[in-house]
Amino acid sequence: MIGVGLYTRKQASSVDGFVLGGRSVGPWLTAFAFGTSYFSAVVFVGYAGQFGWKYGLSSAWIGVGNAVIGSLLAWMLLGRRTKLMTQHIESRTMPDFFGTRFDSQGLRVVASVIAFVFLIPYTAGVYKGISTLFEMGFGIPYEYCVIIMAILTAVYVILGGYRATAMNDFIQGIIMLFGITAVIVAVLNAQGGLTVAVEKLAALPSDADPAVNGGFASWFGPDPWGLLGVVILTSLGTMGLPQMVGKFYSITDESAIRRGTIISTVFAFIVAGGCYFLGGFGRLYDPVIAENGKIAFDSIVPAMLVQLSPALIALVVLLVLSASMSTLASLVLTSSSTMTLDLIYRDKKSMPGEVQEGSIDDEVSEHVERRKVVVMRVLIVFFIVISLMIALNPPTFIAQLMGISWGALAGAFLAPFMLGLYWRGVTTASVWACFVWGVGLTVVNMLLGNPINPINCGAIAMLGGFPVVWLVSLLTPKMAQQMVSQIFACYEK
Repeated sequence: MIGVGLYTRKQASSVDGFVLGGRSVGPWLTAFAFGTSYFSAVVFVGYAGQFGWKYGLSSAWIGVGNAVIGSLLAWMLLGRRTKLMTQHIESRTMPDFFGTRFDSQGLRVVASVIAFVFLIPYTAGVYKGISTLFEMGFGIPYEYCVIIMAILTAVYVILGGYRATAMNDFIQGIIMLFGITAVIVAVLNAQGGLTVAVEKLAALPSDADPAVNGGFASWFGPDPWGLLGVVILTSLGTMGLPQMVGKFYSITDESAIRRGTIISTVFAFIVAGGCYFLGGFGRLYDPVIAENGKIAFDSIVPAMLVQLSPALIALVVLLVLSASMSTLASLVLTSSSTMTLDLIYRDKKSMPGEVQEGSIDDEVSEHVERRKVVVMRVLIVFFIVISLMIALNPPTFIAQLMGISWGALAGAFLAPFMLGLYWRGVTTASVWACFVWGVGLTVVNMLLGNPINPINCGAIAMLGGFPVVWLVSLLTPKMAQQMVSQIFACYEK
């Protein structure tokens, strides 16, 4: 990994090179970067354990939703349009897109603060997924593992920027594909094979009605509506998360987007489908009971794995480390670039109405470019230190952490970003309204003690953003027609 960082460091001297890999990253690297940023220890340990326990084998639908909606649909709806429009308006980050597309530096600043604040709980969730596995399975103080992982990630991201991250994501993605396949085979063999394992699950009574058996081995499980909420949160969310959408900024061309769509979808089917399918057998193992008397959901998957052979446990360690480091690298790069470009150096001199080829870059001296890259590298260290401090004193369940983070980010960003790529009628006021809606709903729900489950709340925030943007756009003043036409001219080429 450090070798990859050293190999790619020459391409990370400019801002475009450091943040976007020079906008010339191929389909395989982009697809794997998308997939490995999507699936981390949060999914493998937290979500697979909690939702496998809740929904049984039907939790595999979450993996199918992640592949079809979170990967296939995300690439089809956003890939080409994001690449063309962000290149046309010379946008490097998601807050930069909001500021330039909707002609508001205020939106740019607020979006960058939202991104920075709500990526932190997500990072804490990534660390916590590793902590549980290492504490339960191997008797290794997880502090050491977390610190080593953070240092390794920091070194290669600081050296090589996005291209180093994408190349290491590819290596880590291959480990994840082999790892999840081997672990599923091993766990099923330990239960006497697939048929026997399913029969054992079918014999378990339902939580709601102990007299009814078979719910955990049925097609849609004991709670289909709850399952749908999880599918929406974990699948739709990718289209509104800065670290995910940023992958489309950097891909080479339209043919690469078509190939990347297929690669990314297959990757998601194997990794996400495999994780949730594995978690569906969690009730065949004895869970750990936490101090409050409730089941420690984050311990379910580790309990399934501790009985494997030492070689397979080593593979699981690599699998979880790979999944987590790739996500962590993506999160710290997104956070540092957003803070640098959208808060510290807000130097866009021209807005889209006046954009001419190269006008922005021509005004930015090489010296300032180098300084920006230095600031980004310093902020990567800062962000990793903050996330480490949270990780060494980790809060709440992983799934809740991720629900809060994804709910606020995607609730605020998904609707205005997607509609902003397609609909000329989106107004600046509607984007502000959606920011207030997404963050407000998530935070108020959290302050009230989560009367709505954080996962369902996240799903409501994302879906509710679309009517909010549509209604407010109909009722508020439109943007200048000439400016909007110039922005959308990129699709006519």
